[in-house]
Amino acid sequence: MDFLAIFVAQYLVFIIFAIGIAFFLHRPRQEKREILVFSLVTLPIIFIISRICAALYFNPRPFVNNQFIALIPHKANNGFPSDHTLLSSAVAMVVWHFNKKIGWFLMFLALLVGLARVYVGVHHYLDIFTSLFISFIATIIIEKTIWPKVRFHHLVSKVFEKIKI
Repeated sequence: MDFLAIFVAQYLVFIIFAIGIAFFLHRPRQEKREILVFSLVTLPIIFIISRICAALYFNPRPFVNNQFIALIPHKANNGFPSDHTLLSSAVAMVVWHFNKKIGWFLMFLALLVGLARVYVGVHHYLDIFTSLFISFIATIIIEKTIWPKVRFHHLVSKVFEKIKI
């Protein structure tokens, strides 16, 4: 069980990212453009929100407070929010915007990443669920507010006319 949890905690994020890339590569040209623009808008906002949360709240990792050795080596720094879960869920939510079925599947995998990171002793549940919440809420808000204004903006169209995507 420990081996599986360690694998999921450390490496499933890369599989999620690879699935996101594969999803992108198998889309029609116009949809690739939309995915790229949506990603360029959404991912930095999710990251900035997570950094603001980290600056406002310090949550020592479980192995620091509880005096045990985690199953994976990690620095004794702020665990809030979980970067692995944040990246996994951010990719999941970008895909979710374009394909709900695959997006929900990736969000489930992101949850597994987070739960595994709790199991191996490097995060608390709060770190995990905050990361999932940030990705989900930020994506929904962007989808409802910013995205309709950016999606078909004439400057975005001009940029894609110059590059061949």
